[in-house]
Amino acid sequence: MSTYLFTLARWSFRRRRLVLGVWLLAAVVTIVLAVASGGKTDNTFTVPGTESQQASDLLRAKLPALGGGQTQLVFATHGSALVTDPRYRAGIETSISKLRTVPGVATVSDPFTAVDGVSPNRQVALGSVQYTAQPTDVSDATLNGVSAAVVPARDAGVQVEYSGSAYPGWRTTPSELPELIGLVVAFGILLVTFGALVSAGLPIMTALIGIVITLTAVTALASVITIASASTTVALMLGLSCGIDYGLFILARHRNHLLTGMEIEDSVALSAGTAGSSVVFAALTVIIALCGLAVVGIPFLTVMGFAAAAAVLVALLIALTLLPAMLGFAGTKVAKFISTPLRPGHPEAVAQIAANEPARTFGATWARFVVRHRNPLLVAGVALLLVLAIPALSMELGLPSGSAKPTSDTQRRAYDLTTAAFGPGFNGPLLVVADGVTSPGQVAPIAARLRALSGVASANQLANANGVAVVRVIPTTGPNDQATADLVNRIRDNRGTIEGSSGTSILVGGTTASNIDVSTKLSSALPVFLVVVVGLAFILLTLAFRTILVPIKSIIGFLLSVAAAFGAEVAMFQWGWGKHVFGITPTETISFLPILTLAIIFGLSSDYEVFVVSRIKEDFTKTDEARGAVERGTGQAARVVTAAALIMFTIFVAFLLSDDPIVKAIGFTFAVGVFLDAFVVRLTLVPAVMAIVRAKLWYHPQWFAKYVPDPDIEGERLTHRISGAAPAPATDRTLNDD
Repeated sequence: MSTYLFTLARWSFRRRRLVLGVWLLAAVVTIVLAVASGGKTDNTFTVPGTESQQASDLLRAKLPALGGGQTQLVFATHGSALVTDPRYRAGIETSISKLRTVPGVATVSDPFTAVDGVSPNRQVALGSVQYTAQPTDVSDATLNGVSAAVVPARDAGVQVEYSGSAYPGWRTTPSELPELIGLVVAFGILLVTFGALVSAGLPIMTALIGIVITLTAVTALASVITIASASTTVALMLGLSCGIDYGLFILARHRNHLLTGMEIEDSVALSAGTAGSSVVFAALTVIIALCGLAVVGIPFLTVMGFAAAAAVLVALLIALTLLPAMLGFAGTKVAKFISTPLRPGHPEAVAQIAANEPARTFGATWARFVVRHRNPLLVAGVALLLVLAIPALSMELGLPSGSAKPTSDTQRRAYDLTTAAFGPGFNGPLLVVADGVTSPGQVAPIAARLRALSGVASANQLANANGVAVVRVIPTTGPNDQATADLVNRIRDNRGTIEGSSGTSILVGGTTASNIDVSTKLSSALPVFLVVVVGLAFILLTLAFRTILVPIKSIIGFLLSVAAAFGAEVAMFQWGWGKHVFGITPTETISFLPILTLAIIFGLSSDYEVFVVSRIKEDFTKTDEARGAVERGTGQAARVVTAAALIMFTIFVAFLLSDDPIVKAIGFTFAVGVFLDAFVVRLTLVPAVMAIVRAKLWYHPQWFAKYVPDPDIEGERLTHRISGAAPAPATDRTLNDD
């Protein structure tokens, strides 16, 4: 592999204008497609094959007035004013009349004629707007029409708030502030790492080109397929961080070559052939983990995984082609901070010393410390991760409701008003759909049996047409309460009793039931996903390092770091320890977060594993000194891995500035996972274990060397070919401990 990457980098270096032009053209094409397509992402999560989805499909086919998107309108007065007072009622009724004329609206319920439309204290009224289109297809023009229609109510002094599956303002444009903060901090980290402006800017510039291509391509695809809004967030996080990291690893090797006097072209090609091999295997583990989300069988999660995998793939291709081309344009500037003679203490002089005397770096000092105190550090590191993981035992999965939004959000205000005036259950009604209805009398007994169930506040018929009737069931508890999930299961478990002799069959649907089904499906898919992804990555890492002990060690370390990340997320977001720090309302752990975290943290942990262990193996291949190779290899990798991990950590932390609770939880969990895995696992526990096991870690049987190809990840054959020396014969290193 190293030879092919060497050739590709040299070709890109020599044809750098062509390579740069092709990538810029790709960016322009995807931008044009994104703008022309008008694609938009959304936050609707559905799972085909679940009962709630079957109910939705049945309504769409036979009762389309209830099968599309829906907005719940909350009209509220304050003080001594009542919504039934003539002035306020007139404003509300005028708005209801205008809503019926909005294009794309199927039906509108009048709170003054609907059952449970006005609260007992007569200060809150609930109306609803049903759309002809699905939530993702409700146009902005229709939502703008809804906003305009409620102006008379607002002019009369009524507070109007929205909730539901589609409502004015639900499609929010994400802020660019987190990305900007992440980029600024990343530039500072790279500047400190390299001491050169060009070196600090190149990885960021190439990563931005990759991000533009990926995100605009995803936006264009959103015009033809449903893509969750979180998909672009995850793709942005990974594309930006991986793009910078991959460029960083190759650039660091290239810069060291230059500082030792190597020619620019030879340095670029050799860096891509050696460090680039590690980058390829690191990227492949991330891509495999993300594509593994497809085994879960949930479309929105599959698309999210593919979008993020595409971002990583583009970052990899850019690191192997565009970066060598840009290094050709940069010349020797990547090794210079300013064009002045070197002097003691100057950043370039410091970098020169670090390149030629790696034993003097802080990373080398840390590596020697870890090897010297390997046993106590191993025990302390494992204990720390296990303690942090304890809260994960209390993890509860769900999808955030309006209660998790900030108080500035209309959905949160609608939730709070509804809860105070009607009860929490009105924020998450269940729709019990009866199929096979031939007469109105068949539905009344079903509604009566539903009302008799514990946990039901009310159950009333909502519609009846084309052989389908809908009973709206209001739970006594909120949409995210476990008691509501128990009620859904109780209705389904007692389906036969509820149907009675009516001759109908019932299905439980609605947004709340759909969220419960999504969480259940994700929980059951988690073990399968973990086995598939870990199995595939185990094979890949075994091929890369030609030993089974390194992948086993990597996987155990990953499980420890991801468990600790889950524990931190539960403590901060579910238990509420971070509610004042992050400005969030404690709620369940997002149902798709565990699987997403497993995919991404596993991929990134494999990145750091490859970068650290490949340098150790490279040294061991040359010296045959196992413990010394751990010290020197870890010391050489520590500087770059530290910079890469800090960049990842910073980019993820920056997303905590978002108002979206989903994005906050994702950013926090990723940040904690990356930090712990890089600094506690890969730079502490991994070298400690390798120093304990020593050369036995590299053992493989003779048949393995015969039948499994050697990808030469450390670039040994390439280095010997360039130097003209014969490569060392392949040997089975077994018990040659130093």
